[in-house]
Amino acid sequence: MAEENNFAMDFTDDATVINDDNLKQYQAFVMLHLAPFDMTPSEQAALPKFIEEGKGWVGIHAAGLTGREFLDPKSVYWEWFEGFMGGVLYSPHPHYQTGTVLVEDRKHPVMRGLPRSFSIGDEWYEFNKSPRENVHVLATADESSYHPNHPMGDHPIIWTNTKYRRMIYIAIGHDPSSLENQDYLHLLRNAIMWAGQK
Repeated sequence: MAEENNFAMDFTDDATVINDDNLKQYQAFVMLHLAPFDMTPSEQAALPKFIEEGKGWVGIHAAGLTGREFLDPKSVYWEWFEGFMGGVLYSPHPHYQTGTVLVEDRKHPVMRGLPRSFSIGDEWYEFNKSPRENVHVLATADESSYHPNHPMGDHPIIWTNTKYRRMIYIAIGHDPSSLENQDYLHLLRNAIMWAGQK
């Protein structure tokens, strides 16, 4: 994808690279499953600085886990991240199953070229409430297309937080099979290109 769209990419599973000096060389940070509670306090400090300077952030699936459910009781909870995610708390997800994404804002650059709806297999993350009052919703989960644990009714699944210049969270993308889905690939490409714009 990077080669086809003329952008450079570094991939790592070493969270120590999340520091001020290293992040200076990037325009966008794709947080692929790294949960915020797995980051050290210094890493948690570097990422907001990067974002608040106007750089891009694309969060995929477990990158958006908020709440204290998995947190070591001795650890300090990262309140900034909960607000960044729209003030929602993650709830245990239902089992992996195929469902439907309903595209809500087809004019947003990230959603351009996508159909009004598309199917994908995923865990369909749930939250304690809809983040809608604090974020700009791009797509929702069609809860009638799968079996949720606790139906949310209004169930955003892709959103931006407009308090930040280039922030997008995509709750779907559980495993590599997502990359066999052409609609998901299109979404991911658009998100990275949008987040990386100067």
